[in-house]
Amino acid sequence: MKSIYQKYLIKVALIWAGCFVPLFILHMVMLSPQKSLKRGLEKQLAEKEQLYNSAFRLSQKEAKIELSKEIEELQDQLRNFVIDFEDSANLTFDISQIANEKKVGSFSIKTKEDRSDSKLPDCEHLSEDDIEIRFTTGNFNQFATFLNALERHQPVVFVDKFTISQSTQNEEGHKVNMSLSVFVKKRQDS
Repeated sequence: MKSIYQKYLIKVALIWAGCFVPLFILHMVMLSPQKSLKRGLEKQLAEKEQLYNSAFRLSQKEAKIELSKEIEELQDQLRNFVIDFEDSANLTFDISQIANEKKVGSFSIKTKEDRSDSKLPDCEHLSEDDIEIRFTTGNFNQFATFLNALERHQPVVFVDKFTISQSTQNEEGHKVNMSLSVFVKKRQDS
């Protein structure tokens, strides 16, 4: 009686194995690629949906107002760091006035005229102006207040480097040489 059950179980197992193998192959060949294709289509749909939502949001009036407000704030921040080309001539006057206010001696200022070698490569709208100043100062506090006033100037004046030479007995103050730089909007061609 055991042999009948064994034969029956073997036949059932072979039939199951005979059906399982083709179904497994059918699944691997046909359904797996469709699942990956479905995932790709869902990803594309999500990207298009995000693009649609952002386009819809931008088309709304409130969003336009919000974006223009953000642009205006960014331009205000830019004005803190960049001077207009037309106003760059007034910068030497501003620095001279700071020197007069801080009472530094023997003040001289010189701008670099050669703008051909831009330090800002691939920058279409900005250039960098270099300014050399020389003066004498009586003590460290006078130098520090002058340096602080320069760094607080609007738009920002960057102090690239400075040297201080100690005064001799015949000189009235310590000699200071400073290299300054500022960002300037390039002249726009009309």
